[in-house]
Amino acid sequence: MTKSRFLAAAAVVLLTAGCGGTAEPAGGSESSGQTLTVYAAASLKGTFTELGTQFESSHAGSTVTFSFGGSSDLVTQLQQGAPADVFASADTTNMDKATGDDLVKGDPVNFASNTLEIAVPPDNPGEITSFADLTEPGVKVVVCAPQVPCGTATQKVETATGIRLRPVSEENSVTDVLNKVTSGEADAGVVYKTDVKSAGEKVAGITFPEASEAVNIYPIAVLAGSENADLAQQFVDLVTSDEGQQILAAAGFAKP
Repeated sequence: MTKSRFLAAAAVVLLTAGCGGTAEPAGGSESSGQTLTVYAAASLKGTFTELGTQFESSHAGSTVTFSFGGSSDLVTQLQQGAPADVFASADTTNMDKATGDDLVKGDPVNFASNTLEIAVPPDNPGEITSFADLTEPGVKVVVCAPQVPCGTATQKVETATGIRLRPVSEENSVTDVLNKVTSGEADAGVVYKTDVKSAGEKVAGITFPEASEAVNIYPIAVLAGSENADLAQQFVDLVTSDEGQQILAAAGFAKP
């Protein structure tokens, strides 16, 4: 090979290598196979699952996994060292616990609010029309445990109204309360407006004005122990973006 031909061939090889090294996939950012673990309140399951799918489609190579449950249970797991990247709580109290233990990076951002509603079977066997009706003899009521945000909110309503419920069980997540109603194990359950909406025809919803005494604010934050902090922040940004807010609003969440 002549010297001129050798130099020309080498230039082609270098140009090809350079172009290949800078290419990015169309439609999103490269995430190099990163997995994002999100701990989120049980009431966020529907909306966050949808947001997770959208996030994966716009971040090539990324995977979003969720752990949904009662916010108090999730905080306990984080305090015990469970690895996660993002935490979204159904109240500020449990987020404050995470912040107080230095588990959060930066400041949490409030992204939604939710209001209590009574869920009953479609035929409403307990003939529930108000919060006070939950105390009627023979009515089987299920609520969230006091340490769970929906349970704390229920207690606030009880305090404000002077009405004391006598639940047949106290559950560790709002979805467990809803399941008791849909399975026929309870005549009524105190859940969130969003839970009634997501259940569709499986339940009927009873609104009550006293619910305004206990509106829950939902904060979200990147966790200090995250190994994918930049990607975690991008997920938080999606939740708080116009797109994320539209998805939350469609599910029945209100602005924080």
